[in-house]
Amino acid sequence: MNENNNIEPNAQNIKKVKVKKQLKNFWDLISFAIIALIIVIPIRLWIAQPFVVSGDSMFPTFHDKEYLIVDELSYILDKENRGDVVIFKYPNDPKRYFIKRIIGMPNEEINIKNGIVTIFNSHNPSGFVLDEPYIRENFFANGTYKTSDNEYFVMGDNRNRSSDSRVWGNVPKKLVVGRAFLRLIPVSTISYLPGSLKSFNE
Repeated sequence: MNENNNIEPNAQNIKKVKVKKQLKNFWDLISFAIIALIIVIPIRLWIAQPFVVSGDSMFPTFHDKEYLIVDELSYILDKENRGDVVIFKYPNDPKRYFIKRIIGMPNEEINIKNGIVTIFNSHNPSGFVLDEPYIRENFFANGTYKTSDNEYFVMGDNRNRSSDSRVWGNVPKKLVVGRAFLRLIPVSTISYLPGSLKSFNE
């Protein structure tokens, strides 16, 4: 009888230990999830977010289905620059996101004649011609466009197959999400600031 009495309390103790261990593991998991969310959510909302290229409007700089990380923080701390590859909300449907290159800055006139882009602004009243090494084929578009305060004129690198500011107008600064920061997929093309220019003639 005494032996049975000793076994039963031991079994109960073991069960209690197991339950406590399971609860500890559960709360450890919850704590880890909360900490992860505290770290990940701000990064996702205000620092960086993923973006998948759709279509060939930026070919050959970017290809369809490439996976990018968008840097959202830089434009909070600094300003956009001519030549930056940016991701923005499409002005005619903010639920959609586009990727293009900034060609015209605020308060400029952009003149396109036989594919040659000339920029006129307060610093260059006589205009200057953009050096665009990312263009891989001739395009013969013509037109004159103007930007106002806090507006950008954007175009795709694949000019003959890009719907951009030539078609639907300028991009307000408030719709610019960020710049292309990392190209992660495909792995063979991993790069930092993909599509950026070391220098932009002005």
